[in-house]
Amino acid sequence: MRKKSTCKQRLRAPSKRSIASRSRILDAAETVFAREGFDGAKVRDIAALAEVPLGLVNHHGGSKEALFREVIERRAEELSRLRLDALTQAKSRGALDLNTILDCFFRPYLEKAAGNDPQWLAYARLVAIVSADPVWADISADLFDPTVQRFIHEISELYPKVSRVIVAEGIVYSVAALLAFLTSEWRIAALAKSLEAQASVEGLVAFCSAGCAARFALGEA
Repeated sequence: MRKKSTCKQRLRAPSKRSIASRSRILDAAETVFAREGFDGAKVRDIAALAEVPLGLVNHHGGSKEALFREVIERRAEELSRLRLDALTQAKSRGALDLNTILDCFFRPYLEKAAGNDPQWLAYARLVAIVSADPVWADISADLFDPTVQRFIHEISELYPKVSRVIVAEGIVYSVAALLAFLTSEWRIAALAKSLEAQASVEGLVAFCSAGCAARFALGEA
């Protein structure tokens, strides 16, 4: 009688084709979720955009909720690392100020969004969806809050008399301004009646820094 093997069967590494299909599915899901929202997005539309069979989306992504979370998660880790690296480098150059802290938070994402990858713009819409709806609070808590808490800590060090609640308020308003910034140039151009209107990171930082400083001053009063 043949003895049963006690060795665990080795898991096969995913093929290049499988990796490519998964990447297309996540890109397509990101685009569809950003365009339609979670409720409006349809898995069949994701499959069609990714040019894969419907069953393959379910195979790689699982449930619609799981796919949505995975789409958010894959860029959150990279963005968090870039922001924390920027903050560490800024601290190594000397004492931080509010402008520098906000620049470290804004610039890594804006540099990504300004590149040739349109998926980062779609990602901003997904962040807005997650930030606006408490139903996704667990995603914010797991993927965004640890990094945001680090920035809140650094700002609180500059303003020790201001409550953490008010500092958090300033961060939330600043994130809203960041998300608006990404689609602001056309609107600025329309209001200014100028085709040369350009939104800048420096302008965004100055706006948010001044707003936060004014709010913090009220908190100290």
